Amino acid sequence: MDNSPAFENGSAPARIGRPAFWQLAMRCAQIAGSVDVAFFFLFLILDSPVLAWVNVVSVAMYIGAYYALKQRRNRLAVWLIWTEVVVHAALGIVMIGWGSGFHYYLLMFIPAICLSAPRKWIVPGLCVLWAYYVALSVVMWFVAPLQPIPEMALNLVHLFNLTVVFAMFSYLSVFYLGVVIAAQKRLQKVAITDSLTGLLNRRQMQYLLDQELERFKRSGEPVSLMLMDFDHFKQLNDSRGHDAGDKVLQAFADILRQELRAQDLVARWGGEEFLVIMPQCTVSDALKTAERLRVALETYRGTSTNGADFEATVSIGVTDLREGDDAVTAVSRADRAMYQSKALGRNRVTAVWVR
Repeated sequence: MDNSPAFENGSAPARIGRPAFWQLAMRCAQIAGSVDVAFFFLFLILDSPVLAWVNVVSVAMYIGAYYALKQRRNRLAVWLIWTEVVVHAALGIVMIGWGSGFHYYLLMFIPAICLSAPRKWIVPGLCVLWAYYVALSVVMWFVAPLQPIPEMALNLVHLFNLTVVFAMFSYLSVFYLGVVIAAQKRLQKVAITDSLTGLLNRRQMQYLLDQELERFKRSGEPVSLMLMDFDHFKQLNDSRGHDAGDKVLQAFADILRQELRAQDLVARWGGEEFLVIMPQCTVSDALKTAERLRVALETYRGTSTNGADFEATVSIGVTDLREGDDAVTAVSRADRAMYQSKALGRNRVTAVWVR
């Protein structure tokens, strides 16, 4: 009997590619097949050969579903599993009675339909499932089990099925909780990072800069800022292609990650601009770091997709937070220092730090 998770309906596999989901489906097909192997021996012991051999067919269907999933034939796998569940549940109930608990496995379709079916099919799908469930129940009001088993054995089968379904629902709950948490983390990361460089984006950096300003007002500890802008970046894009520009931005992001301290905050501030916040760092120390960054980029050599070599330099402005600063005034001061570097010939570091 099936104890698989929320398998997607026939149309979903063609449009949804979720490797983690299908790996989970493969594991559950293995588990479900193992449960049916146990049922085979159990029903042989209970002298119910028909149900015993039904489980042989079920095991074969799960094996087929497993290999179909392995070959990414997800549609075939879904139909094998759903057919097995629907038919096996009905046979188990008709053969030994409603008290066997085989109807519990049909409840596994509720999350399957809600989580995987197209939105317009969720309500109809649930209604069909409810109708099938009720129909089986009503039929057993009037039809005696075809192969009844002793009451104690029936209770044991019921307890076994209840335990398996309970365990699988618990497992699925934990799995989907993990999926939701992972998705939230991915969304949070996307919301605060720049997609090209993997650094913080401007919106998040503005938020963090406001926090650093508040901390500076309370503690008075030094905080330095560095604003960096590539020299002749448009010319690089025009002459070597935008892929060259992307490569050098990514390379500089790697340099920043390597050279800066763990507590430093770095963001892609604009197209080719980067902003660094350095808590508990004086301007003199920030100047040393800025010079290391400048030299590291100066020695960088890249190759564009058309085989052309290129290099890049950066102009850096350094300042510190001061009393009465807000985010605009602090960054503007660093911006003025950076433009002084450009005015003095580019590829240099300039500080504005005289109070």
